[in-house]
Amino acid sequence: MPAGRGGALVKRGGRGYPAGVRIVQIDREPLHVLAYLDAAPRGGSQTRELPLLRARVDELPAQLDALLVTSDLQGRAALNEAGGALRLLGEALAEEYATLAELDAVPDPAFTGVVLAGDLYAAPAADRLGATGDVRDVWRAFAARFRWVAGVAGNHDLFGKPTDQARFAREPGVHLLDGREVELDDLRIAGVGGICGRSGKPNRRPPDEFVAAVRRLLPARPHLLVLHEGPDAGPRRFGNPDVRDAVDGRDTLVICGHSHWHDPLAELPGRTQVLNVDARAVLLERADL
Repeated sequence: MPAGRGGALVKRGGRGYPAGVRIVQIDREPLHVLAYLDAAPRGGSQTRELPLLRARVDELPAQLDALLVTSDLQGRAALNEAGGALRLLGEALAEEYATLAELDAVPDPAFTGVVLAGDLYAAPAADRLGATGDVRDVWRAFAARFRWVAGVAGNHDLFGKPTDQARFAREPGVHLLDGREVELDDLRIAGVGGICGRSGKPNRRPPDEFVAAVRRLLPARPHLLVLHEGPDAGPRRFGNPDVRDAVDGRDTLVICGHSHWHDPLAELPGRTQVLNVDARAVLLERADL
């Protein structure tokens, strides 16, 4: 992990760092797009663009300039360091961000944390919907360039055999969460991976167990709660209503994917914010207040 800047938490108005991180503004137009291939509904592949959006949050720890948050990168893109070969989209995003940082278009990755909300795999030719496979190379690509990477598994993510996954979770800069919390640079990040569903397929658990796992994390008041399957938030913002009931009214920023929302940010009636990063990346930077 790159060396930090040190120092205390950034404070606002004489108050201490709050339990949650609130988004105060999010751009509608992306600051950058990354072309990639993904599976077409009727077979073969199609070209799409991954948008990188800029958002502002009220506070971040002093050690961080930004957080890069993303999920559902189920595509393939050319990777320069692989000689132009198609690699997982997350690997290409890590490389592309580093290039943008060299141009001073985005904050230094050495002072940027990465949050992944799952589903980072695509078939080798990006021509098959719903492919499941090993995503460790994506996590490693971010860990090699950024300050740290934390997050959860999606229902299409594998990490090798169980012994491989345990070993991977101990690699430097990697924080794979499922029913636990980690504190990184004074930022408390909790996560529950997978989705509700019957056992027998990867990363699924009964609905009551899934929601119970979410509820167990909330008393610790995490700044960020990372879920693959997140809450619903009104028309065309699909999700799990039981998760919504569990998280609303809590002072935490919920980050999720799995179901795509046209508008990435929602606020629940109890003022909990939900940031949906399905098939998009969002760069959270400190607002100038």
